[in-house]
Amino acid sequence: MEKKIIIYGKDGCPYTDQARLNYGDKAEYIDVRKDPSKMQEMLKFSGGARRVPVIVEDGKATVGYGGS
Repeated sequence: MEKKIIIYGKDGCPYTDQARLNYGDKAEYIDVRKDPSKMQEMLKFSGGARRVPVIVEDGKATVGYGGS
């Protein structure tokens, strides 16, 4: 069974774009600017940090990607 991976980010963010490129089809992408409820979901995972991307793998969150 594959791990569930979610990338919370923003279109046009270079770090979000890099994470999406590297994870490819293995990850679900959610643009937090397009859905305020998803922004609230992301903030729960990030401990309130408003930095993207927030990558959630099996319930564990990482804030930032590739130097962000």
